[in-house]
Formats: sequence, structure tokens, C-alpha cells
Amino acid sequence: MNRTQLKRSRILRMALTDADAMDQDKKGEPFILRAVKIALVVTIYWFVSITMVFLNNYLLDSKDLDAPLFVTFFQCVISVCLCWLMNIFSKLWPGVVDFPSIKLDLKVSREVLPLSVVFITMITFNNLCLKNVGVAFYTVGRSLSTVFNVILSYFILKQTTSFYALLCCGVILGGFWLGVDQEGVAGSLSWSGVIFGVIASASVSLNAIYTKKVMPVVDGSIWKLSYYNNLNACVLFLPLILVFGELGRLTGFSGLWNLHFWGMMIAGGVFGFAIGYVTGLQIKYTSPLTHNVSGTAKACAQTVLAVAYYATSKSLLWWTSNLMVLTGSFAYTWVKGMEMKKIQVPEESSSSSLTEEKQSKADSGV
Repeated sequence: MNRTQLKRSRILRMALTDADAMDQDKKGEPFILRAVKIALVVTIYWFVSITMVFLNNYLLDSKDLDAPLFVTFFQCVISVCLCWLMNIFSKLWPGVVDFPSIKLDLKVSREVLPLSVVFITMITFNNLCLKNVGVAFYTVGRSLSTVFNVILSYFILKQTTSFYALLCCGVILGGFWLGVDQEGVAGSLSWSGVIFGVIASASVSLNAIYTKKVMPVVDGSIWKLSYYNNLNACVLFLPLILVFGELGRLTGFSGLWNLHFWGMMIAGGVFGFAIGYVTGLQIKYTSPLTHNVSGTAKACAQTVLAVAYYATSKSLLWWTSNLMVLTGSFAYTWVKGMEMKKIQVPEESSSSSLTEEKQSKADSGV
């Protein structure tokens, strides 16, 4: 038990000290320059993330083509192609493009396959939720990821959660149910969208848990994992597209040879790939906790933009539900951050004491 706790605390300490390590590396860099870089990275993350959601909503909400599985499949194809493109660029310009060397290894692909099943469940139901509830309610519809993190971590990883973190989850749950209630009052509630959102939230949590187990298979490279996940997804989606009759809808689609349609499809795939890069960039220039806070603030801005763009009118209680979800998510991030620091400090103290003890023994000739 102590060894497990020690391993967890080391992982948490590494996560917390990413930003500190970067600060030490750039100690001589002026504060203004660092602030501008951080602001630029956060802005890019917000732009890519929000644009991706609106692009996906545009593609999925098409009245002429009802083929969410095909749209998701095509985005996976684009991601695989971009991985190969980045692999080539990294070999041509190794000092400019930093990307791991990738190849098709069937053994690795098979070992990643169980995670890929969770992965396609996650992205499929994520898109189905967006298609049915729209961008405005999307934040609330997909808000239970944190709650499922707590539940699944307990049952799968045997990790307990503090009272304050559970309280934050309670606020999120309250906001979720209030949001569902207000969508019903407004007459815009899609129960299928809500159910898809719940399944997507559970899949996000499962994906995070199983990703940790699969990482050693891909040498700890998130890009290799992304490559094999998307490659497996391309294969797994094909029978699903046939079974659900999307091939027939696609062949009967009037805009199949429309350049604008394919341009938007490619753009959606590129932004889907880019979100992985800018997420890593934001974590690198800030910290994992700051990234979560930024994501929460981005979700708030995304909701306001969606309401303004689609010119919809929302009640005070509807906005309250969003505020509850965002406040609960922010508070959960803050609570977990404080808990991580509490774990970090005792370990550093014990390590320091052990070092001093060894030094004392060395000095005394023991």
C-alpha cells in the first residue's frame, strides 16, 4: 500500500512540477516575453478547441446528410494521414519538427485494440451528443466526466476521493439535472442527446484510465497512441457504417462531390488532430492544473458564443445550471490541486530527511 501511494505521489509531483521545470529552463527569459507566450498558447488552445466544436456541430447538424459515424470515421482517417505527414517532416527537418518515429506494427495495434474500442465509443457518442443537444447545451450535456472519474477510479483503481472533491461532484450533478430540467421547460430537450452525453462522459473517464495502462506499449508516446487509436478506429468504423446504413445515405447525398463539403470535412479532421497538439502545448507552458482551469473557462466562453451565434434566449435557471457545472468543475480542479500539493510536501520532506541521514552516516564513517 505504501509503495502504491509513493508511486502515485511521484506521478502527481511530476505533473505539478512541469511548469516549475520549464520556468527553471527559461530563468533568463524576461517576464513579459513569458507572459506573451503563455497568453498566445492559451489563445491558440481556445481558438482550436472552440472552432473544432462549432465545425463538428456544422457537419453533424446537416439536414441533407445524417451520417455521424462517417464524419467521425473521416476525421480518424485525417488524423492517421497527419501522423504520417508529421513523421515525414520530423525526418526531413529534425531540428524543427519534433514527432516520434511511427510504423505499422500489428502486435502493438492488437495490444492497443481494447483501448481503441473505448476510444471510438468516446468520440462517437461525443459527436452524437453534440449533434442532438447543440453547442449551447454541450458543456452541461458532457459535464459528468468528472463524476465518472471519481466513480470509476474507486471501482477500477481502488482510489478514494475526499469529501470536498465529492462535494464539487455534487454541485456538478446538481447543475446537470437543473440544465436537463430547463431544456425540458424550454421544449428543446433531447433525451437521446442527454443519454449520449452520459455515455460519452463515462467513455472519457474509461479512456483516461485505460490510456495509463496502454502507454508502456507505445513507449509512453501520446502521439504513437493517437496514431494506433485512430488507425484501429478507421478499421472498426467500416462495419459500423455499413450496419447502420450510412453508406446508402452517403451515396444518395447531393453534395457528395461538393468541394465545400469536403473542405469542411478536412478542416474538421485537421482541428481534431490539432487539439491534441495545442493541449500538450498549453500544459507545457502552464501546468496540468492551469490547463484544466483554462478548459473550464473556455467551456464558459463557448456556451456564451453559441447562445449569441444561434440567437437563442435562455432562462436565468438555465444559465444557473451552466454556472453550477463550471463552478463545480473549477472547484474540483482546485481541490485536487491542493491535495496533490499536500502529498508532494511530505514526500519531499521524507526524501530530504533520508538524504540528510545518509550524509550524516557518511560523515561519521558508518
